Amino acid sequence: MENVTPQELFIHVRIVMGMVIGLGITRMLAGIAGFIQHPGRHRVSLLHMLWVGSILLELVLFWWWEFGLSRIPGWSFGIYLFLIGYAVVLYLLSALLFPDNISEYAGYEDFFIRRRRWFFGLMAAAFLLDIVDTLIKGSEHWSQLSGDYLIQVPIGLLLCLVAFVSARRSVQIALASVHIGYQAYWIGRVVYTMG
Repeated sequence: MENVTPQELFIHVRIVMGMVIGLGITRMLAGIAGFIQHPGRHRVSLLHMLWVGSILLELVLFWWWEFGLSRIPGWSFGIYLFLIGYAVVLYLLSALLFPDNISEYAGYEDFFIRRRRWFFGLMAAAFLLDIVDTLIKGSEHWSQLSGDYLIQVPIGLLLCLVAFVSARRSVQIALASVHIGYQAYWIGRVVYTMG
């Protein structure tokens, strides 16, 4: 690997990350298609669909933000493993929204509420992994982020804690809505800075 440029390594890493993120997106889209194909099989839940939309957005945003890795000057196997691990955490969030079998549950919402601790534990891990990911991308990437990024993680972790503890549907819907709203804010920032 001594004669390989950082850009060539980035392409390799991006392909592997893309496979893992692609599996997550595929799982989400297949789950949504299942509702369309078999509308009577499972009841559609607002809570479940809000988190489906949010995690689908999260996967797309992760893929977008990872382009910042193209500028890092050097790669190590540790960074590579870290990034694959981060992508796996995001994939697992997808898998918890569309599990292989929910026959022992009343539906997707029931499954989600009962498995929320796994979901929000993984989501909290994703917030923490994002800090390391941002630091890996370097000071140029860090300078592009505004001060609100510094409050994103503590607020995100607090929301994960509340959602971890509370099984109340109204609380869960509110937190999913807040998360989607914040994602929309970041999408707006990306569009604004590019335009």
